[in-house]
Amino acid sequence: MNYLVAVLPDRIQAEAAYSALEKAGLPTSQINILGNGYLSADEFGLIDPDKQARKQSTRLLWWLVPFGFVAGAAFNYLTAIEIFPQITRFGNELLAGILGAISAALGATLIGRGVGLTVGSGDALPYRNRLNDGKYLIVVTGNRNLTREATRIVRQFEPENIQGYTDYSQNSKLVGN
Repeated sequence: MNYLVAVLPDRIQAEAAYSALEKAGLPTSQINILGNGYLSADEFGLIDPDKQARKQSTRLLWWLVPFGFVAGAAFNYLTAIEIFPQITRFGNELLAGILGAISAALGATLIGRGVGLTVGSGDALPYRNRLNDGKYLIVVTGNRNLTREATRIVRQFEPENIQGYTDYSQNSKLVGN
């Protein structure tokens, strides 16, 4: 599936571009306008960067927390540091493991969220920001010939940005899974 995404500054230009695409014979079922009064990013299925960030953070938690526990316990075992002298050596190792797991969870949450928000969303975040700024998106989906024809037509309206995408998966829109 190929996508063409064009950013237009106002509703009038977006409607004019839509009309031009319609007049050229492109199927209207494959042309969408996103913006105020039309589809929202969520209704269209544009991925949510926060959802991607949570997914990344959860993925990191699953392997970092056990690793943090083992690393904390192993470090305490090797160094024989007494966190609390009142408890046994095994108790100190267990406590060090718990502290290591807590540290790993904190790191997974902060790093997973940060990377997920900045990198995991691909181009979806800039498009969402443009929609929030009152801009409009024309999105054409279809085969390569259809998106090429749509590109030729939409360029006449001097969009702020025009970008083509190829999505090889069948369950996502623009970026992400």
